[in-house]
Amino acid sequence: MTFLGLDLGTSEVKAMLVDDEQKLLASDAVRLAIASPQPLWSEQSPDEWWHATLKAIDRVRSAAPEAFAALRGIGLSGQMHGAVLLDKHQRVLRPAILWNDTRAHAECIELEALVPQSRQITGNLAMPGFTAPKLLWLQKYEPAIRARVDKVLLPKDYIAFRLTGEFVSEMSDAAGTLWLDVAGRDWSDRMLNATGLDRASMPRLVEGSQAGAALRPALAAEWGIAHEVVVAGGAGDNAAAAVGIGAVSPGDAFISLGTSGVMFVANERFLPNPAQAVHAFCHALPQRWHQMSVMLSAAASLTWASQLTQTPVGDLAGLAQRADAARAPLFLPYLNGERTPHNNARASGTLLGLNGTSDRAAVGYAVMEGVAFGLADGYAALAATGSRVGTASFVGGGSRSRFWGELIASATGITLLRHANGDFGGAFGAARLARLAVGGEAVEAVCTVPPVAETIAPNPEMAALLHARHDRFRRAYAALEPEFARA
Repeated sequence: MTFLGLDLGTSEVKAMLVDDEQKLLASDAVRLAIASPQPLWSEQSPDEWWHATLKAIDRVRSAAPEAFAALRGIGLSGQMHGAVLLDKHQRVLRPAILWNDTRAHAECIELEALVPQSRQITGNLAMPGFTAPKLLWLQKYEPAIRARVDKVLLPKDYIAFRLTGEFVSEMSDAAGTLWLDVAGRDWSDRMLNATGLDRASMPRLVEGSQAGAALRPALAAEWGIAHEVVVAGGAGDNAAAAVGIGAVSPGDAFISLGTSGVMFVANERFLPNPAQAVHAFCHALPQRWHQMSVMLSAAASLTWASQLTQTPVGDLAGLAQRADAARAPLFLPYLNGERTPHNNARASGTLLGLNGTSDRAAVGYAVMEGVAFGLADGYAALAATGSRVGTASFVGGGSRSRFWGELIASATGITLLRHANGDFGGAFGAARLARLAVGGEAVEAVCTVPPVAETIAPNPEMAALLHARHDRFRRAYAALEPEFARA
């Protein structure tokens, strides 16, 4: 048997075929374009998603035709929060409004006024990236389109619909809509009604590791498959990555240092902290939840510094190791605003303490340190709910820098685990969910932790220096927050 994981990201669609020993047989990715027709807007074409998905699948099938013919299950991972709007004829009404689209900021305030208990129901602040405020925005500014909306789907669930002909979602992705009762793992009629929707507007819910539907027979025949193929519920991108890295039991965690920065912690129960912008969502596995702290500019901050100093990212990270850390400037890593713990879309990046001797090494160090402090602040927001993390997998492009890992470990007190070469991201996690949906195996037997290649423990000397600088970092944000509001 083989299993196909599909990951619908913002920049690409990835397909990964694995066998029943979780060995990678073939993978491929197709790039996607993002449109920004107005400031604050971010949109994509669902039809482009579908064509890219078919192209990625065809390439995987061509690379491993016999293994693909043995396909038994498909799992999907996807970018969260996007709004795909269908009419009663199942046609897409407009480009999907994405997770990083912030046009609906005023509607967040309106939604929480309409449902004063929204934070208790959903466990989360209303943020413009989430799905529900987008529907209120449409009602105001595109009422003709809003009047024709029959179904609202999340991005990966639109791909599932094209694969199966059925409207199905699952708990981890649905938790990011502000329409889910996250503790009860069910749609909230009150939150739906506040945005003019009801259960008939939504896909039915399953657990991510359960069978959601079956592959359309016509597609199976086209792909040379003579038996039924199960399509699992799947997962939102971070929950799928957690399944891929083995973060499935209470206290399991990972830190992803990509364009954005995420700290993910698995929980045995619902542990919200909306006051500090903690994301408290369902996990992709039954009766499990998770928390996330999210910073919007993590590795993206070093990319920015690389462009500013005209120094390749790897070279700048190397220079940073030789900087005089005690005399380096401070960097507030809020180039695109911030979520956890500040929930401040107006916060901006700041270099504080520059002088005539500040060079590329000092700036590089300040940026890497500032990102570490941002992750430490996010962890403090998680810890405020009682979550404690001793070790965490360290993933994402930024994890290639051991020095950055040492800064993060020393700032947070968490020992980081770097894994042996391999892709354990959303597509791999989705393939694991497909296997669980087909075979009904124990979660812990399938969702194992990959081999550890390196352990990065906190450095006591570095931690002592960082402690004092982190205090200054926090005071700097507090002092500048009123100025951010005026910008």
